[in-house]
Amino acid sequence: MCLTGLDYFSTLGYQPAIAASAAGLLAPIATIVLVLVTLFGALPVYRRVALESPHGQGSIAMLERLFSKWNAKLLVLALIGFAATDFMITMTLSAADATAHIVENPFMPHWLGDFRVVITLLLLTGLCIVFLRGFSEAIGMAVVLVGLFLVLNLVVIVTAALHVGDHPVVIHDWWGALTARQSNPLLLIGLAVLAFPKLALGLSGFETGVAVIPQIKGHIADDPDRPMGRIKGAHRLLTTAAIIMSTCLIASSFLTIWLIPLEKFQPGGPANGRALAYLAHEYLGEGFGTVYDFSTVAILWFAGASAMAGLLNLIPRYLPRYGMAPAWASALRPLVLVLTAVAWIITLIFNADVEAQGGAYATGVLVLITSAAFAVAVSLKQKGKKGWARAFGVISAIFTFTTITNVIEKPDGVKIASFFIAGIIGISIISRARRSFELRATTVHLDDSAYAMIKDAESIHIIAREPKEDADAETRYSQKTEHAHFANHLPEHIHPFFIEVFVEDSSDFENHLEVHGFRRGQHRVLQVHSSNVPNTIAAVLIHIRNKTGKMPHVYFRWTEGNPLTNLLKYLLFGQGEVAPVTREVLREAEKDPRKRPWVHVG
Repeated sequence: MCLTGLDYFSTLGYQPAIAASAAGLLAPIATIVLVLVTLFGALPVYRRVALESPHGQGSIAMLERLFSKWNAKLLVLALIGFAATDFMITMTLSAADATAHIVENPFMPHWLGDFRVVITLLLLTGLCIVFLRGFSEAIGMAVVLVGLFLVLNLVVIVTAALHVGDHPVVIHDWWGALTARQSNPLLLIGLAVLAFPKLALGLSGFETGVAVIPQIKGHIADDPDRPMGRIKGAHRLLTTAAIIMSTCLIASSFLTIWLIPLEKFQPGGPANGRALAYLAHEYLGEGFGTVYDFSTVAILWFAGASAMAGLLNLIPRYLPRYGMAPAWASALRPLVLVLTAVAWIITLIFNADVEAQGGAYATGVLVLITSAAFAVAVSLKQKGKKGWARAFGVISAIFTFTTITNVIEKPDGVKIASFFIAGIIGISIISRARRSFELRATTVHLDDSAYAMIKDAESIHIIAREPKEDADAETRYSQKTEHAHFANHLPEHIHPFFIEVFVEDSSDFENHLEVHGFRRGQHRVLQVHSSNVPNTIAAVLIHIRNKTGKMPHVYFRWTEGNPLTNLLKYLLFGQGEVAPVTREVLREAEKDPRKRPWVHVG
């Protein structure tokens, strides 16, 4: 829970101030709306995500399963763009708020305030150094930081509440100022609902909660595919974290509005981005306030580490598997350097301003929660649970409204997410094209029949044939053999094999190849299902060479049509310029021409 809390609970460092800045006197009521949405919207959604994704893949993996082919891939790429927005802004916003707590501390020299951007960049660089040295799950550190942070927040909240108890006039003043603007309670609630999207940062942390599910031990007797002990533990984790956070949010929102004048939340004000820290200094003294400041700095800085870990888990899980990332994207250190550089750029663009980054952060959070609610609703509908599907459909609609409202109010989030999405898709297209000549087979396996036929053959000559459902298949094989003898000058005494590749999902990049052997009369046929034709044939040829020690020969006909059009068909649909692409894949895979399977085209 504390590992999750690095992201979730750390928002207490800035959430009350952002709520006051965004909603003014309505902040406490809008926070209550936020808590209701948390407990009766986000929490049920992610409890269901934990049930259907007990290995930490999260809602993105659920949507990937619900859709297929290129639709699924493009949807996942877009969601990764929003997730990158969420995690990157978590890093930069948390570092910026940590800087605010440092420079606003009364024991710090005043001139530090002129170096907010520099300090924020140094904090981000510190994160980079941690990961370059190697990052293991610092659960013990998380418990210490989160535990200390929550205890200090409890002290501040209780102290502030006691002060309010001694001076109840602050409640009367707040309520009088609020009702002076609008006396109708229903309209006040309506205005709070409209203001709620501005407070959406308080919903962050649920995706992180799902990501740490694999760390839950569960029961010894758990089914690996459906570990109910781990799932129940995940439900307890999510529920406990949500209750703790909801309690802190409501208490801190009321207390900060009651005790801090609104002008102090303005940009440059002493409570801007650090409302609870302001109360700590005001009512518990500078010494305690300093301890609170540096506890907040520590958890905010480590929340950036949590976000970095989330990105390092998310990007290698999808993009390399899709062929949509360079080979180094699976390596820790190069990816850390790239992410740190992006964080630097975002910090410079936003001038290390906490409030300016709030909209972008909220957009990323809300899109992920909305997609999770949608995934749960669709999944339940497919399972025939129509009542629950409608209920989660309503939750999805609420989050959709919240997301749209947030985007209209603060379009920065969509702009930043659009840059991330455009960048990811652009890199993906380039990477997919550059990696298109890789073997792309994770493993190749010949079944017993295929291996027996290959092993018993004196030489391996294979004719590539497009699979077709023919009533008179044997005649077609005979005609194909006759054509190969004529067009490719195949010696008459050679009795060739056939290879047929069934293209299923051409959007997949890597495949396990299972080669099945059949006999169609006197003809020997190898069949394999894959995402493309040329890479698959090349992988099978190399596997046969390695398995038998015999050098395979493969025979093609030239593909009709424009070569550029055929190449595009290959990139999108896995078929097209089969002969030259197969030759190129073999050339890339085997540098020694003497060990390279032969390609014949006629």
